[in-house]
Amino acid sequence: MMGKQADYQHKMFIAGFNLDKRIRSDHLLRKISEQIDFDFIYKEVKDAYGKNGNVSVPPPVILKIMLLLMLYNVRSERELIDTIPERLDWLWFLGYDLNDEIPNHSVLSKARSRWGVEIFKSFFERIVWQCVESGLVNGNKLFVDASLIDANASNNSVIDKETLKKHLKQGYQTLEERLDDLGTEKVKPANERFTSTTDPDASVTRQFHGKSKLRYKTHRAVDPKHEVITATKITPGSVDDGHMLKAMIEEHQQNTQRQVDTVAADQKYGSIDNYLQCYDLGIKAHIPSVEDAHKGLGTKKDIFPKEAFQYEAKTDTYICPAGEVLRKHHYFEKRRHYEYQTARGICAGCDLRERCTRSKTGRTLKRHIRQAELTSMLKQAKSKTALKDLKTRQHLSERSFARSTRYGFKRARWRRLWRMEIQDYLIAAIENISILIRHSKAKLSKNMIHVVPKVRKQSWGTLQRLTRGAILRIKELFSLPISCFMYTK
Repeated sequence: MMGKQADYQHKMFIAGFNLDKRIRSDHLLRKISEQIDFDFIYKEVKDAYGKNGNVSVPPPVILKIMLLLMLYNVRSERELIDTIPERLDWLWFLGYDLNDEIPNHSVLSKARSRWGVEIFKSFFERIVWQCVESGLVNGNKLFVDASLIDANASNNSVIDKETLKKHLKQGYQTLEERLDDLGTEKVKPANERFTSTTDPDASVTRQFHGKSKLRYKTHRAVDPKHEVITATKITPGSVDDGHMLKAMIEEHQQNTQRQVDTVAADQKYGSIDNYLQCYDLGIKAHIPSVEDAHKGLGTKKDIFPKEAFQYEAKTDTYICPAGEVLRKHHYFEKRRHYEYQTARGICAGCDLRERCTRSKTGRTLKRHIRQAELTSMLKQAKSKTALKDLKTRQHLSERSFARSTRYGFKRARWRRLWRMEIQDYLIAAIENISILIRHSKAKLSKNMIHVVPKVRKQSWGTLQRLTRGAILRIKELFSLPISCFMYTK
């Protein structure tokens, strides 16, 4: 007989209801609660609260709510707060019951302003260290990359400060002065002519052949063992990737307490300064050279490369393909290199001029004052091991950024650089937490697999004669899954 559902009637009392039993044992939030300690934040933010006044929402609850915002990629904080009463798993995760009052959405923005970036950075670093203690981080090899993030601002808010300078109001002049006084830790946008009145920290940046947009850039260091994010940093989108390499290495070593032996990155990091910094730190730089990437392009097309000129160490000169001598001519202090060229008029009458240079003054060569160290680093960057690491980096870095897209990684939720840093630390922490959870599950499975061989060595014949009831009894005693005692012929 077909059943018919009765009209719903509101119940005044619900007897025997247990919210904990409604959340399945393998729920993601239950695993996060088992793995992560959120109570550390009490000590971190104690100076941000007074001793008198209204009692605040517990800091661990606020941190958990912000984690939910990123983890489930909820569109807005208002929507998140409105959804919490409808989700039993969220209520359980936050420590609330059905009748408890949910805090207002304004609590989140106030907490961010009160706590600052350091609290969220500390949370990220604690997760990294937990990964280190769990054996998920090797630490000696590092993969570095960067990705652009669209700012939460329209291109219509961009103005040209040069053309509008005479017509600026006093309020905007104050804003301009505030931008000029940014701290040294915040890297200034390279294009200082354009700024956004909505989000002045974002910079106008073009990606490949696309349109220029207001963007930020996240710089990320990943350990290859289990792809744990060990360091991350947010800058305006116009900041060059290569300028952040040393900072990423230092942050990685600080967070993991491991010494970097090898760093792998793409050609944007292949500058002379980065090679020499790695040399001074004793780090192998598996990074393609920027100069090699542009070899034979533009004005250098069909022109003899630098390798076609032979360097004579005894005389400190170069010999060109035509047999002429290029001598040291001038020193550039800013770039720390010498310029070599032939005597006046030599290149003008050379038969190989068209294949050698298009300059009216003749061919010149540049040699860094630390060229010997630089040459050894460039040779190292072309080794078989380096090529293998570069191939690995291409997939590993892209995979790390791809996982972050599910948490709203590609667009800023808030405005200003410090808020973007909070978003970045939370997303990176969530990604590392997921790695922690996967590792715990894999570790359990690995331990289960080793049970059968141990039983087989002791007495496989005895196991054959066991009844199913006895097996179930052993399962209860040792808390092992029934699959560990499978009988096979």
